Amino acid sequence: MTKRLTLSMLTLAVATATAAQAQADDTIRIGVDVPYEPMEFRTAEGELTGFDIELGNAMCAEMNRECEWVVQGWDGIIPGLMARKYDAIMSSMTINDKRRKKVLFSDPYFTPPSAWFIPSSSDLDEPSKESLDGLSVGVQRGTLQDNYATDMYGDIADINRYSTADDMVLDMESERLDIVFLDYPVGQSTLLESDNRDYEVVGDMITEPKKYFGDGFGMAFRQRNEDLAAAFNQALDTLQENGTYDDIKARYFE
Repeated sequence: MTKRLTLSMLTLAVATATAAQAQADDTIRIGVDVPYEPMEFRTAEGELTGFDIELGNAMCAEMNRECEWVVQGWDGIIPGLMARKYDAIMSSMTINDKRRKKVLFSDPYFTPPSAWFIPSSSDLDEPSKESLDGLSVGVQRGTLQDNYATDMYGDIADINRYSTADDMVLDMESERLDIVFLDYPVGQSTLLESDNRDYEVVGDMITEPKKYFGDGFGMAFRQRNEDLAAAFNQALDTLQENGTYDDIKARYFE
């Protein structure tokens, strides 16, 4: 009797472990840094949403998998991938040669410009070595905008680095910054479209040179996860062909 009971319990334990493993295999953990509306942010109810979130969920559904979103600060987002905290990154990460040395990228899924944002009361006409001399410039730490602004203007301007775009906006409102450099969609949502804020874009949208601005946004994977990257690429192709991608994009950008 005891032996039969023990065997039954062992069989149940194995079955439970197998089911749990199967469920885990169907779940893809994706690292994301929030909030960066309209790309990734939380609703008033605390639910994650945004272009990256919706598109990621749609790609997982196309693969008959589940997305599990893991919130991670930007500074640690690639180290978190290397430490296997998640299986992929989908967080408005620009594809460039420097990051390619660390991670494997998917095909590009979105290509945004970067832009300079100023208070509407500013008399700045065009960002340049002359016009930014002595000014306080805001960027998000560790981003391509940080690299570009530091290399181009770090010798003449005061480059202020922030962990989040929201912190940057607070300093803009407090007049501790003269100008900020952001992905345009992020600046659009945090500065141009928010209530009680009076800001505008100055100068041209920027997408060059490629050494800074890369080839658009891509998902990032560990170098050996070629099969997972290929599966996401195939899912993205399908969503672009059947119109799902355009439907999701229209909800955030058109």
